[in-house]
Amino acid sequence: TSIPRHTNRLITEKSPYLLQHAHNPVDWYPWGQEAFDKAKKENKLIFLSVGYSTCHWCHVMEEESFKNKEIGEIMNKNFVCIKVDREERPDVDKVYMTFVQATSGGGGWPMSVWLTPDLKPFAGGTYFPPEDGVHRVGFRTVLLRIAEQWKENKDALLQNSQKILEALLHVSEIRVQGQESPPPSKEVMATCLQQLSNSYDEDYGGFSKSPKFPTPVNLNFLFTYWALHRTTPEGARALQMALHTLKMMAHGGIHDHVGQGFHRYSTDQHWHVPHFEKMLYDQGQLAATYSRAFQISGDEFFANVVQDILLYVSRDLSDQAGGFYSAEDADSYPTTTSGEKREGAFCVWTAEEIQALLPDTVEGATEGTTLGDVFMHHYGVKETGNVSPMQDPHQELKGKNVLIVRYSPELTAAQFGLEPGRLGDLLREGQQRLSAARAQRPRPHLDTKMLAAWNGLMISGFAQAGVALSKQEYVSRATQAAAFLQRHLFDPASGRLLRSCYRGKENTVEQSAVPIHGFLEDYVFVIQALFDLYEASLEQGWLEWALQLQHMQDKLFWDPKGFAYFSSEAGDSSLLLRLKNDQDGAEPAANSVAVTNLLRAACYSGHMEWVEKAGQVLAAFSERLQKIPISLPEMARATAVFHHTLKQVVICGDPQKEDTKEMLRCVRSVFSPNKVLMLADGDSAGFLYRQLPFLVSLERKEGKATAYLCSNFACSLPVTSPQELCRMLCP
Repeated sequence: TSIPRHTNRLITEKSPYLLQHAHNPVDWYPWGQEAFDKAKKENKLIFLSVGYSTCHWCHVMEEESFKNKEIGEIMNKNFVCIKVDREERPDVDKVYMTFVQATSGGGGWPMSVWLTPDLKPFAGGTYFPPEDGVHRVGFRTVLLRIAEQWKENKDALLQNSQKILEALLHVSEIRVQGQESPPPSKEVMATCLQQLSNSYDEDYGGFSKSPKFPTPVNLNFLFTYWALHRTTPEGARALQMALHTLKMMAHGGIHDHVGQGFHRYSTDQHWHVPHFEKMLYDQGQLAATYSRAFQISGDEFFANVVQDILLYVSRDLSDQAGGFYSAEDADSYPTTTSGEKREGAFCVWTAEEIQALLPDTVEGATEGTTLGDVFMHHYGVKETGNVSPMQDPHQELKGKNVLIVRYSPELTAAQFGLEPGRLGDLLREGQQRLSAARAQRPRPHLDTKMLAAWNGLMISGFAQAGVALSKQEYVSRATQAAAFLQRHLFDPASGRLLRSCYRGKENTVEQSAVPIHGFLEDYVFVIQALFDLYEASLEQGWLEWALQLQHMQDKLFWDPKGFAYFSSEAGDSSLLLRLKNDQDGAEPAANSVAVTNLLRAACYSGHMEWVEKAGQVLAAFSERLQKIPISLPEMARATAVFHHTLKQVVICGDPQKEDTKEMLRCVRSVFSPNKVLMLADGDSAGFLYRQLPFLVSLERKEGKATAYLCSNFACSLPVTSPQELCRMLCP
């Protein structure tokens, strides 16, 4: 390898995304005091560029502009240039994205923002082409114009930036308006269902025409709606929309039929041609959602998808030490000798490749049928490629095929005169051969940073799958990851979470010189994971840690004046705004999940202030929940859990004994959004008995495992028959 011409300060960073820019001719700084001091001392504007490693246009802008020597010189001469990985610093990203969205009407990454030396934004956008085109100004021109403005009318620019900041403070504030009660759950749930139903695609599932995102938050809302309205037509509709969407996604090209797992989103209405990056947060949430679909429907199809996702994560996104990596890129080199990366190159196929890999004649099929014929028919492979030019503006997928299930197993079998029972084995054989062929291709870039929040979502995925599919190995994997968090992403001295850690040399786990402290989302998703893990493993240590973290979250992020939690801590002078996210999107908003966490925490601790806090979060978002709950489906779901009060399902018994296991199996086989499971093992010195004195009064009847259904710490009559318990849990 040749010695790089340029090296900048990003070379000492740990984020794979920042390291990708360490040899640009741009004199990049990481976000931090050194850069801020330089801007102040030299009275220079700051150019802030924010992206992440699986962002396609971020790579394009780097290739065209940040690797261009001349443009680099203009940047270095006039600006202090700062590069941020938004996955490391979602707080910085959110402040300036709020500005870009408010001033340009759109937002996205790469985000390009110009700031005054005291970090106030005054100009911004997203991707800029290097030179002027017919419809857009080029990056070079923008840089020179802004530098000129700073020279000519500095004062106007500074005044303007102050005005902008005041306006942003005003629009971004979310707080309780006068009334302090949560919105009425029934209306919020009904409106949210109505809004989802109106935007639902009856044919292909999903809630937009295109692009189509998996949005597990919508599906979880629908499952909860169904569970609380099982016998109504609306309840049936909610369940049908969720299950149909999950089926169509699993059949689609957004699902990797050869390498498992799900890509980030589909560019078309049919879930066919995706953007090929794979994100950890999608795998975690989808594993949990497909597990619920299996719990509810009993359909093995959904259990198979869960196993498929968890196989992918265990194999490709897992660190030896137990943590989970963040993402795999969409772009890769088509062959080992290729000079440039192509989107989807790792995942797509020509018809010739498949025919060559699967030439075998199929016994008992129509004369002359090969394995390739069967496979190509089933997965919609065409000689000329199955990607429409509309879906492929850069002609990167011309002549290529993205596999998508086109027919039911029965139809494909009938097409070739096969016994339907044989098709599964044939497709599996094809899949294995394609998988082996793909292993010879250069792999896409892997982002090996490990984030507390996303690890939390993935632990929940493994824990819930372990419960729904009764697979102990999934619970063990979740436990291993939780132990990893405790070891590498938690500071026992201060009791605080850390945001990120990194895979170092020789597979060690490294921390950056100045560790980034956890944000609200890190606490919320980790606490949720620990509750899910307790219910799956019944190890009380996880509960104890969850409750400690909940106290810490209250201390660091709670807004006592306007209610709800801020996304970031107070006290960071480089952050202009403390914001609250009000959108359940690809990931749920932290405040949405916090509501359910608080209610669960109260059930395990008897600490009733947490129930009050949950109501206050809902009150702060009340207006939005009543008008556009479709933007907060996870919080809308939480209004119902709040309203119906969590039921504590207490099993008194010895966890090693068969009668206790039988009871637990029954509780775990039922999807019930408002139950909290606890095991009273009779150890009165244990954590749960110390927290919840009422447990002492609950006993095993005639020495048998006994269940109690409790609400607000008042309990039903004892039940010793698993069947009867099942009936009580499914009203």
